[in-house]
Amino acid sequence: MVNTSIKTTKSQEIFGAAQNLMPGGVSSPVRAFKSVGGQPIVFDRVNGAYIWDVDGNKYIDYVGTWGPAICGHAHPEVISALHTALEKGTSFGAPCALENVLAEMVIDAVPSVEMVRFVNSGTEACMAVLRLMRAFTNREKIIKFEGCYHGHADMFLVKAGSGVATLGLPDSPGVPKSATASTLTAPFNDLEAVKALFEQNPQEIAGVILEPVVGNAGFITPDAGFLEGLRELTQEHGALLVFDEVMTGFRIAYGGAQAKFGVTPDLTTMGKVIGGGLPVGAYGGRREIMSMIAPAGPVYQAGTLSGNPLAMTAGIKTLELLSKPGTYEYLEKITQKLADGLLKIAKDTGHAACGGHISAMFGMFFTAGPVNNYEDAKKSDTAKFGRFHRGMLEHGIYLAPSQFEAGFTSLAHTEEDIEQTLAAAKAVLSSL
Repeated sequence: MVNTSIKTTKSQEIFGAAQNLMPGGVSSPVRAFKSVGGQPIVFDRVNGAYIWDVDGNKYIDYVGTWGPAICGHAHPEVISALHTALEKGTSFGAPCALENVLAEMVIDAVPSVEMVRFVNSGTEACMAVLRLMRAFTNREKIIKFEGCYHGHADMFLVKAGSGVATLGLPDSPGVPKSATASTLTAPFNDLEAVKALFEQNPQEIAGVILEPVVGNAGFITPDAGFLEGLRELTQEHGALLVFDEVMTGFRIAYGGAQAKFGVTPDLTTMGKVIGGGLPVGAYGGRREIMSMIAPAGPVYQAGTLSGNPLAMTAGIKTLELLSKPGTYEYLEKITQKLADGLLKIAKDTGHAACGGHISAMFGMFFTAGPVNNYEDAKKSDTAKFGRFHRGMLEHGIYLAPSQFEAGFTSLAHTEEDIEQTLAAAKAVLSSL
């Protein structure tokens, strides 16, 4: 029997106090539940596929700390490895043998990566890769896609997705025009728009950066030929192709979206999964490009906590678990059951809906669709999504608190978890 009402007294008290201590009461905007209504639940602990809040309520989790928990929260082998690493210290600020181990694993898995640099977040990885793109090509302009989010650095906050879309904010006050003057935008899945930008800016574009599968405007897949077309265009114009695989890396395939689709970019940014739940990011690519990074070359980038032993340990153990036979087959099976089930229930209960999944990443929009880009995504009924989100929460299901975010499954999710989730969805959608 699923729970149909939840007591959130302690969550409300803690969040109320937090609003006097932190802007909006949170450390990252989307956590504030602004787009779905109500107050956020405050987590107490996580394990496997589940969350417990401070009031003792249990939920099936489809956020997974926004992607990293692909093996399940607090996986015992990851925790055990971290305990061992903790005894040696939390940070060295110096070379660590574990960096070599994780670097080799990433290089072996990701087709584009011949050398890698570890950083502390996806934002940091994208900031660094932008500097590298410009230095290598000696050009300033870049192309990004509307609704694709590459972290909160000034030059990327142009028609960004994620929390910017969730809150309906302008790209951001405080970002000078000079910071974004060289950022060009195009609709996702629109090759003709990209061709036009190259024609309008001859010999000026350093490269194209994109989420190969969009997760920050909701879940949006590339049309057949789109990634291949970008590869051809960038090569034709002497520009670099960059895949932001912070979300898709090691999630939709062990080698990321580039392995899944057979399109190899010049550079790749990564994060989330390769930290196993600890803060980490990375960027990598062709040796000739990466050799420009200091101290091997003139492009400066540094970080005190980069490559720290705890993040490396968690990443190594997570990739070891993911490399076991049958891992991605299982993720595909349960995610397909969830995604297909949600769409069928939505349509059977009279709601316009579209969506889908790839491996352990999924999404559903409350619009008839199809959703091929951010403009399409914005046609979704966000008010209905807010009611759906609250209803699912009251039935013990934790979904991303935004229509414009993808969902994630993990190896810890069971068939029973999926069935319970679909039963909750049927109850909620029947009542909307």
